[in-house]
Amino acid sequence: MIIEELTESEKQYYYMEQCHQWVDEQSQVLGRPLKAAVITFGCQMNARDSEKLTGILEKIGYEMTDSETADFVIYNTCTVRENANTRVYGRLGHLKMLKRKNPAMLIALCGCMMQEPEVVEKLKKSYRHVDIIFGTHNIFKFAELIYQRITEKKMVVDIWKDTEQIVEDLPNDRKYSFKTGINIMFGCNNFCSYCIVPYVRGRERSRQPEDIIREIEAAVADGVVEIMLLGQNVNSYGKNLEQPISFAELLRQICRIEGLERVRFMTSHPKDLSDELIQVMAEEPKICRHLHLPLQSGSTEILRKMNRKYTKDDYLKLVDKIRSACPDISLTTDIIVGFPGETEEDFLETMDVVKKVGYDSAYTFIYSKRTGTPAAAMEEQISKEVIKDRFNRLLEEVQTIAAKVCARHEGEVQDVLVEEVNQQDSSLVSGRLSNNTVVHFKGDASLIGKIVPVKLESCKNFYYMGQM
Repeated sequence: MIIEELTESEKQYYYMEQCHQWVDEQSQVLGRPLKAAVITFGCQMNARDSEKLTGILEKIGYEMTDSETADFVIYNTCTVRENANTRVYGRLGHLKMLKRKNPAMLIALCGCMMQEPEVVEKLKKSYRHVDIIFGTHNIFKFAELIYQRITEKKMVVDIWKDTEQIVEDLPNDRKYSFKTGINIMFGCNNFCSYCIVPYVRGRERSRQPEDIIREIEAAVADGVVEIMLLGQNVNSYGKNLEQPISFAELLRQICRIEGLERVRFMTSHPKDLSDELIQVMAEEPKICRHLHLPLQSGSTEILRKMNRKYTKDDYLKLVDKIRSACPDISLTTDIIVGFPGETEEDFLETMDVVKKVGYDSAYTFIYSKRTGTPAAAMEEQISKEVIKDRFNRLLEEVQTIAAKVCARHEGEVQDVLVEEVNQQDSSLVSGRLSNNTVVHFKGDASLIGKIVPVKLESCKNFYYMGQM
């Protein structure tokens, strides 16, 4: 076989087969199956990448476990906040002790943290017990990198600064049989001044629509009823393709897939959310009645410093447009408190937007100074005391409003996709409405993966108790 003549996915399946033989040999020596653990930090795109890593490890012959005492441990890392890096270093120290007890143990690191050159240098110098290091652009090469490690018997480091390559036709192990995430694009061109993502995920690159459709059709044939389209900024999907296509048009094509019941997507950047997309959301019943629309700040001046490219007024007008077209839409958001230079007046502008929009929920973050971003070098960094006070006030306002907003469907009958047996009470099952609100009601495991009508009897702030 001439490996160079194979497609990239064929090449990776070849390496999976080679690694499988090695795993079988090791299992016979140990007299037991080899176990592997994939530990995920960070966002839903990382979670989706971890499903691929798990699929490849299973194809190679590993049994999956949640325990870090496994024979193969891989950390899929996040680097949005600096303390995320610190956590990984701490866990690696623990793994060093475990590896002394099990010298055949393999340790791998991938994800956004690995795209920082200083991190890789630190690992090469101080964490020599790590076996494989790779980044965000070449996850598809996982089997090849394992093969390289077991044949060369030395640390493998393979970091790509950027790529145009997209290889998706590889094994993946879904967390849920009935729903999954689908990557439609990678990278980000926005360069918000507080964010490290464009530096570690690279520039925007979109998958071909026919490849996305084919993957979704295969998932639906395998029992999936709900998909989540994933991208750092899904609204800019398709702009860099040879034959450009809008995100709205992609959604229309996806909604035509028979057997697919629900379509979600994230994340949407307000500056790129088009009238065409709003129209599609209003017209297509398969698109879930939930939109995550990050605000970050309600102050136009702070938004300018953040390089968000919209104003407070722009954002509020966009919300009015969305609500006019989709009156039953559930809006959620991200908000950063304590960005450099944020005054009390700026903060009150954020509070004003929160009151005017009435979010179903908001992810509220204390500004985290991230080395390597423009915001980290800005003057007027806010004191911890002031940030904590503002954060607590914002959180209280968000929770008060969200509890009222959530209750608006009390007494209605709505469809719920059942996701699991309730972890606190096994006589209940838990699922989600189209608008992403959680519902608990009497039922058993036979309902998991089904969409059933449920009467929403009582709202408990952020979830409903219901009856089928």
